[in-house]
Amino acid sequence: MNVVVLQGRLSRPPQIRALPSGDRLVAYEVTVPRPGQRADTVPVVWPDAPARAAELDTGEVVVVTGRVRRRFFSAAGGTASRTEVVAGAVVPARHTRRAERAVATARAALGSGGSPGPG
Repeated sequence: MNVVVLQGRLSRPPQIRALPSGDRLVAYEVTVPRPGQRADTVPVVWPDAPARAAELDTGEVVVVTGRVRRRFFSAAGGTASRTEVVAGAVVPARHTRRAERAVATARAALGSGGSPGPG
């Protein structure tokens, strides 16, 4: 089962990319604190994100639900990889009800054996 729930701060502005397929992808970096340790910075991509996805500001606390993906690509004459979260939802934490619904959807995916968000 591949289900992720993160809460952290956006550490840079969202980056919007147009894919060759014509789809739109929004990329974030979410910094997740770990008390007593260095924070983790997690790359997050949101395929087919709604327009409001690009309106989030650096420093905004967000709740992210989705799945972990490792992708491989050619780089500098070799093969490189990147591990990232593919988001099904990115919700400002201040929108408590929307964030709770996103987490409930992720929790339901655990019970059904499925994965939240896009496949």
